[in-house]
Amino acid sequence: MSPQLEIQLIAMLVAAACALPGVFLVLRRTAMVSDAISHTILFGIVIGFLVVRDLASPWLMAGATLTGVLTVWLVELLTRTRRVHEDAAIGLVFPLLFSLAVIMISRFAGNVHLDNDAVLLGEIGFAPFDRLVLLGVDLPRAMWVMGGILAANLLFIGVCYKELKLSTFDAGLATALGFSPALLHYGLMTLVSLTAVGAFDAVGAILVVALMIGPPAAAYLLTDRLARMVGLSVAIGALSALAGYWLARTLDTTIAGAMATMIGVSFALVFVFAPQRGMIALLRRRAGQRWIVAQQMLAAHLLQHEGTPAAEDESRLSTLGEHLRWSPGFVVGVVRRAEAGDLVRRDGDALRLTARGRALAVAAMTR
Repeated sequence: MSPQLEIQLIAMLVAAACALPGVFLVLRRTAMVSDAISHTILFGIVIGFLVVRDLASPWLMAGATLTGVLTVWLVELLTRTRRVHEDAAIGLVFPLLFSLAVIMISRFAGNVHLDNDAVLLGEIGFAPFDRLVLLGVDLPRAMWVMGGILAANLLFIGVCYKELKLSTFDAGLATALGFSPALLHYGLMTLVSLTAVGAFDAVGAILVVALMIGPPAAAYLLTDRLARMVGLSVAIGALSALAGYWLARTLDTTIAGAMATMIGVSFALVFVFAPQRGMIALLRRRAGQRWIVAQQMLAAHLLQHEGTPAAEDESRLSTLGEHLRWSPGFVVGVVRRAEAGDLVRRDGDALRLTARGRALAVAAMTR
């Protein structure tokens, strides 16, 4: 297997593993927790290294995962005091632990490969050179690690899917039914921490956040079904990672940066063109609602003056714009749509309500 193919496979594994817990972070409106965790785990990595003095030790991953859980606990501890909001609590805990990690790296691990650039950006292009042989199969270590984490995420979500769904959308009902939203929350945050730790060395903190939040946020705009959102998140993340690799190869630039860029591009495309929640669909609905409201106003106006001495003047097409303060072009558009909807009919220059138009006017005036 060529290094180029291995890089792409690692990127897809990382994208899929990050997207799975990311879906629930987006739905629970705790997306920025992933940013905090992806940075504060450096504190656990440094502590683990200072204890065992071995960058390959599994204790570093354990320490980093526990630090992620500690970050969530500290944020919630501050939030429960009701003196600071969650975003402010994240802004307090995240810089504190990350800064402590940077200080310890500078003071105690200056000659170790834990520099700040590698921490933030990572370099997935080097992942194929760090290899691990298991069961006679020689693959990059990152592929083994992220494959295992992806399997763990799939197992947790598969086993706890109903409980996660219920606690995400209605924590009170979950508690009433005997589930423990707090236990599920910390289990999910442990997975977030483990995923961030696994992806940390290969792709860096920034791409971890992008992969964990960008694809689920895009999928959220495409569907209202949780299962479909999970699948779309994985697909968008994997395709964005592949597109980012080829963009980096074309421009001869950083792979992680190009992948993060393509995640942003994917979200922007969905944000604009999503069938139901995209900006174009939203503008179309608003435009349609404008015409609907205008037809209701027209029907109400005609009904209000029907049978009065002013009815002839008030219902004339030539003076309608003056009475309703509409432009001539808008009057033509509203009347054309009202005729097509069998709400009014023309009687020379005058407009007359149909039975359907009269019913619409009555409904509009009684609201």
